[in-house]
Amino acid sequence: MSATVEPFRALSIGRLAHQLQAEGRSVIHMEYGQPSAGAPKAAIAEAHRVLDSDAMGYWESPALKARIARHYQETYGVGVDPEQVILTCGASPALVLALTRAFAPGDRVALARPGYVAYRNTLKALNLVPVEIACGPAERFQLTAAALEALEPAPQGVIIASPANPTGAIICGAELKAIAAVCRRRAIRIVSDETYHGLSYGEPTRCLLEFDPQSMVINTFSKYFAMVGWRLGWLVVPPEEVAQARAYMAHLFLTAPSLSQHAGLVAMDCRDELQGYLEMYRRNRTLMLDAVPLLGLDGIAPPDGAFYIYANVSHLTDDSMALCETLLRETGVAIAPGLDFDPALGARFVRFSFAVTTPEVEEALRRLISWFEARAVKAGI
Repeated sequence: MSATVEPFRALSIGRLAHQLQAEGRSVIHMEYGQPSAGAPKAAIAEAHRVLDSDAMGYWESPALKARIARHYQETYGVGVDPEQVILTCGASPALVLALTRAFAPGDRVALARPGYVAYRNTLKALNLVPVEIACGPAERFQLTAAALEALEPAPQGVIIASPANPTGAIICGAELKAIAAVCRRRAIRIVSDETYHGLSYGEPTRCLLEFDPQSMVINTFSKYFAMVGWRLGWLVVPPEEVAQARAYMAHLFLTAPSLSQHAGLVAMDCRDELQGYLEMYRRNRTLMLDAVPLLGLDGIAPPDGAFYIYANVSHLTDDSMALCETLLRETGVAIAPGLDFDPALGARFVRFSFAVTTPEVEEALRRLISWFEARAVKAGI
């Protein structure tokens, strides 16, 4: 019997936003974690070259796998054989691949709440059991070794995300090491989603492979490399699981897009341009944080990385979906309801993405400040 999964509410907001745009409204898209900058120029040029010279087909780029393996050595000091890198059609198929390889139907998999909406629903769709651990301000909205130690019985697995979506919170190296030790002792298999690596504003992001070589690690070209629509990601698996992971990938998804693999290889060496994107996000983050008091939003998660502000709006509503729809219709600013990320408390939270351009952030804040002020007056605050 198939499982029932919840809708992805941010996509509903996105559909309404595009409908309003089609009607001629000015809309600023802060509902998606979608970099507005686009792929690096050299990657786009390579794609044009390949389109003119290569018919393409089902293919896995040895050069790209080798380049990703080199990235782990250079960035984290971790040795990865290129054959351990399974190229995927984005991070979402990498998640499906990791979960189907690591767990059997009925297995229990722990995850943070709030957390990325697809974790909970993909687990359900695969007939796995999500074990959500409430993570609030005291835990900096992140999983801890203590929380995993306290789970009884121990789950078969855990999904770690650092930086996290929707909060941007980062787990420090010492805590990751402690988490890995607890999981090793309790036989908890780790799937580490490192989608937002490279996007941090202080403390660097640490790779789980530094602490647990048996973990499965997900990454993507969609965020740091700003290649959302290219649908290219990867999964790193332990050496002994390469053959089966490759077989699963072939049967479930065939191969990653050939054109994207060519462009992705070039993108990995466009560091100056990509760091320029990061500096834009840093400016946007500062603008957002400076505006938080003007919006009347005191309770926010720590945006250590990624490009999100996750904010408590319980003083205004207990229906974040309705608030997001009203906000969009009245201001043209699209944001995501917290219900996507937290089925228990998310009706009182919203998420802003600041992955848009700086002028868009400035214009969005101009609209948002007056709207939130009026909303607070109406609520008698």
